[in-house]
Amino acid sequence: MDAVSESDQSGEGYWYPGDESPSTSVLEALRAYRAAETAMRRRTRQSMEMGENELLVLRYLARAKRRGEGVTPVHLSRYLGITSASTTALLDRLVKSGHIARVPNPGDRRSILITSSEHAEEEIRQTLGAMHERMMSVVQPMTEQDRAAVISFLDGMRAAVDQIDG
Repeated sequence: MDAVSESDQSGEGYWYPGDESPSTSVLEALRAYRAAETAMRRRTRQSMEMGENELLVLRYLARAKRRGEGVTPVHLSRYLGITSASTTALLDRLVKSGHIARVPNPGDRRSILITSSEHAEEEIRQTLGAMHERMMSVVQPMTEQDRAAVISFLDGMRAAVDQIDG
């Protein structure tokens, strides 16, 4: 039995055994959400027959497209923290599977831009659309104050985990 299952059955907090304060219950709810999200990502990767980096590239391209920004292989290498050779291999796999295309960069003839295909966008909509609708149904009825509190909490938690202890 793994640590998550053991802690759920024992009634003790996963991270803070014996501490049943209201603050711990918030952290426990966050832990449960993160575990569910991790499982969802694993199911998505299996369903789409992709690795984590391939999905990260498609998400990055979708955000860039919404903002009207071009994406080069260098952008993706930096975002993923991988070498240019690894990026090239990753992009080759995505081109071969029909998820992306390499197109000439109209602003710089020496470089190329990476774009997602309609096939990739449709596959993502089919795979994640229902989940996104369920998530929006949770968020939409929230008041402005509720949303502000959640955003503040999540920003604070992000800052807490991003901090590097010396």
